[in-house]
Amino acid sequence: MGNRGKQYREKKKVITANTQFQLEKAIELAKNAGFAKFDESFDVALRLNVNPKYSDQMVRGTAVLPAGTGKVVRVAVFAKGEKATEAKNAGADIVGDDDLVAKISEGFLDFDKVIATPDLMGKVGKLGKILGRRGLMPNPKLGTVTFEVGAAVKEAKGGRVEFKVEKAGIVHLSVGKKSFTAEQLRDNVLSLFETILKMRPASVKGSYVKSFGLSTTMGPGVRVDVNELMGRYK
Repeated sequence: MGNRGKQYREKKKVITANTQFQLEKAIELAKNAGFAKFDESFDVALRLNVNPKYSDQMVRGTAVLPAGTGKVVRVAVFAKGEKATEAKNAGADIVGDDDLVAKISEGFLDFDKVIATPDLMGKVGKLGKILGRRGLMPNPKLGTVTFEVGAAVKEAKGGRVEFKVEKAGIVHLSVGKKSFTAEQLRDNVLSLFETILKMRPASVKGSYVKSFGLSTTMGPGVRVDVNELMGRYK
């Protein structure tokens, strides 16, 4: 790793090396360690005791963050008739059928999430190469292929986030902004953590969560005391 900037090194000094902190203290330290002039994202990094190359150890799903993400989420919905109206009333940014398929095929990608009703997935499937490589393909396991489009749109624009464990066994995700209150960040972190705990693969032996870190976009990482946090769920 290259040399860190002066501000990073100064902030790092207040975080004792290799020390793990109670969640609330870790959030406080991470917030105070952020120094960028913009409103940095507040990120979590969970290292899990899983090997995602095995299908039964793939941890993937969605979590609802009570305080939201702090980001404007643009939602595209594939629906027709009453379901199209439902999506529009729920706040979808763009709603369509064949017209939306054609628009995306021509290069339109001005959206962050895609939702589709099951009856239109045959058409959406034709966009697999475009949406798939951007992680936008609707998936019933993630709640983005559903007839309940109104609820799905509200969740997507509110605080629902998707996560997937990486090859190294790490789940890395933004859970808000530095400008959030400590209580908002705590609630969001706990919601994500509880969701991931419930998804523990049956084949995992021993400790499930190996390490847990928090940081802002530019700030140094702060380690969370995993044992103390796990103890809250016993």
